[in-house]
Amino acid sequence: MSHGFELEPARAAAVPDNRAIAAAMALLATINRGLMRLSMIALVLTAVILTYSVVSRYFFQAPTDWQDEASVFMLVGVTFFCTAYVQSQRGHIGIEAIAGLLPPRVNAARLLLVDLVSALFCCFFAWKSWALFHEAYVDGQTTSSTFAPPLWIPYGMMALGMSLLALQLILQTLARITNKPVTERAA
Repeated sequence: MSHGFELEPARAAAVPDNRAIAAAMALLATINRGLMRLSMIALVLTAVILTYSVVSRYFFQAPTDWQDEASVFMLVGVTFFCTAYVQSQRGHIGIEAIAGLLPPRVNAARLLLVDLVSALFCCFFAWKSWALFHEAYVDGQTTSSTFAPPLWIPYGMMALGMSLLALQLILQTLARITNKPVTERAA
């Protein structure tokens, strides 16, 4: 049976050797912390909205037509705005079944390859998200409900979140490529 309470919390990556990459990562870390705080507020607000909706419908027979979409929009923002922060902590789920079996150099190459492929995927996802955002904004697309909020809102949050995740992956990959080996740093 797997637990997790006995595991140490994830540690953020070490400060990169390259000053430009370190400065970019520090700026991105500030943005990530701000979005994390905003996401925490949005998550609590989502719970309040859904609770209000249930109470209003059950006790006062006054249904609302906006709560579902408002909650979904906020959850989309929470989900995508937190991805770069989680990646900065290396907190995403990773399958490490073969990591312990590989020699250190091969494992380092594997990690670099995974970061590169992940960055490419996230860049493609961000690009498509920005295309969806643009299309929804230009065409004035809305949801089909009576509330009818504009669809550029969730698409914009998705595009920004994926762009930040792609940037986080690119910076971490550049740091991995440009950093001196641990043995050279100690000398």
